[in-house]
Parts: sequence; structure tokens; C-alpha cells
Amino acid sequence: MESSVASGRLPSMREFLRHAFAVESDRPIDPTPEELAVLERVVDEVVRRRMVVPALGFLEMSRPLNGVGSAAIHFLTPVAAVLADPSALNTLARFLEKRGSIDCLCRMIEDAEATRKC
Repeated sequence: MESSVASGRLPSMREFLRHAFAVESDRPIDPTPEELAVLERVVDEVVRRRMVVPALGFLEMSRPLNGVGSAAIHFLTPVAAVLADPSALNTLARFLEKRGSIDCLCRMIEDAEATRKC
């Protein structure tokens, strides 16, 4: 009986290690229509309350922790469902799991602020 490694069914160790620590690109991403609807509500509230500078500062400082923030939103959804739509919270959390989501959100806030001033 032939071993699975010798038969070539399993990838080589080199191939395994090449992809073991791969991460997505951190360039800005394009949100799905569902994510875009939720993000637009968030952005509108930030701009309406004139919290653009603190929001951008918070987002830039929390950039390395966006995955942790996403997990926190998932964890707190049952409690936060009293104040917000649970499906919107899940959509926001799924969006924040992606690399590049912070850049996209910052860009949306800056664009909304620029159009508000005009």
C-alpha cells in the first residue's frame, strides 16, 4: 500500500508553508450592496453628528485591531440588538473582518464630509 505523501496527493511542505501565513491584500475593498447600505447609514450618522475627526482618528488607531473589533461586534450582537438591527451588526462585523475595510470606511467618511461642506 502506497503512502499518500509518496503518491503526491498531499502538497509538499514547501507549498504548505508558502500559503500557511498568506494574508489578503490590505488595499481598499469594494463593499457589497448590503454592506454599502449599512456603511452609508454609519457614515451619515458620523457626518451628521460632526464626529468626522474623532471617527477617523479612532479608525486609524484601531486599524491593526479591526479583526478583534469584528469579533467583539459578533460577541455583543445579542446585547446590542436592543439598540440596533442585528442583521446590520452582522453585516458590519463581516465587512470589518476584511483587510482594507478601514481604508474603505475612512474614504467614505471623508467623501461624505466633503460633499456636506459644499
